[in-house]
Formats: sequence, structure tokens, C-alpha cells
Amino acid sequence: MFTGIIEETGALKSFDGGRIEISCAKILSDMKIGDSISTNGICLTVTGFTEKYFAADVMPETVRRTSLAELHAGGIVNLERALKAGDRLGGHIVSGHIDGVGRITGVRAEGNAIFVNVATESFLLRQIAAKGSVALDGISLTVVDATANEFSVSMIPHTRAVTNFKTKRVGSLVNIETDVLAKYVERLLSFKSAAAPELTREFLAANGF
Repeated sequence: MFTGIIEETGALKSFDGGRIEISCAKILSDMKIGDSISTNGICLTVTGFTEKYFAADVMPETVRRTSLAELHAGGIVNLERALKAGDRLGGHIVSGHIDGVGRITGVRAEGNAIFVNVATESFLLRQIAAKGSVALDGISLTVVDATANEFSVSMIPHTRAVTNFKTKRVGSLVNIETDVLAKYVERLLSFKSAAAPELTREFLAANGF
């Protein structure tokens, strides 16, 4: 479990489709085999590390669901260690399970804020609402607006400066994790209970209404 508050950025050292190596510094300080590290929002399990980088295994499903395949050697990634019990929850609850990807369609400044528009698939947009939370490449952000085709977020200059968003441009791909509460609400609403009769005029009349 993560919060979406990025601790540092790292750089892709190597990725052969099944094993990834990420160069970094800060998060290595207390690293152990088996630790969970959010890497561009993807929860990866540490399988090896040195004083300069860590390694993790990557499943084919992870590659299919995320932007990992587009990463190149030296590419910047956002890193966050798993939340400790008792830590402040500065962002929102982020699982590290990517729901899909989106593509940046616009970047503009307004005062000290940077607005970013992201186009994605309709099944993801159903789980994204204005003033709700969304994680982009692992960054906890507040949704400004959402339409049938895309959504927008805003960030302060600090967030852009300390994350991989300083390298993002129109056309860049981002990993998306929607709010976990939205997932469960949509799932529950998709079921129609067999025990609950349909509310019709005939049903109401038969029951004295």
C-alpha cells in the first residue's frame, strides 16, 4: 500500500521484459528483499539490490497493462516505498495495481498551477470524478474535471519538479490507478440482486401502494 507521495526519482538501468533494474539512492537506505516499491505507480517486489540499484521481476500482465514497454534506458521513474503503519497519509490510498494507461493531450499553466489533460478508455473514466483522487505514474493527484473522453488534473510546480512529470509532454503515456473506492462502488452497482423484485406499478399496487 502506498500514498502517492513520491520519495525520489530513479532511472531505468535495464529491462529485458522479465527483469527490471532501477538506479536510485534514497530508497536503498533500508531496503530488504521482498520489499514493495511503487515504480511509476506499479507495485514491484524487490528481488535483488546493490548500493546503486534494485532489481524486480515483471510479469507479462504488468507489461501489457502499463507503460513499461515504452521505457528506455535512462528513463526517469517515480519511486515510493510502501506505507508504514503510523505514517501520515499525505496523498490517498494507492494499491500499486495499475488499471490502464492514458495519453497526455494537453499541458498548460494557470498561475502557479500546471494543468494536465489525459485521454483514456471509457471504463476508466467511469471511475474518475471531479475533485476525486487519481494516481498518475504513482503520483496522488486531485481530478479537476472529467468528461466522456478525458480528465484533467492540476499540480503545483514542486510536484512537477520532483517527479517524472518534468519530462512529460503532449503524447506521453502515463499509468493510471483510479480510486479504490470507485472500483468497489462500480462493481457493486453492476450487480442486480435476484432477491430484490423490480419496482413497477404492478408491484406497488399488489403491495398496497
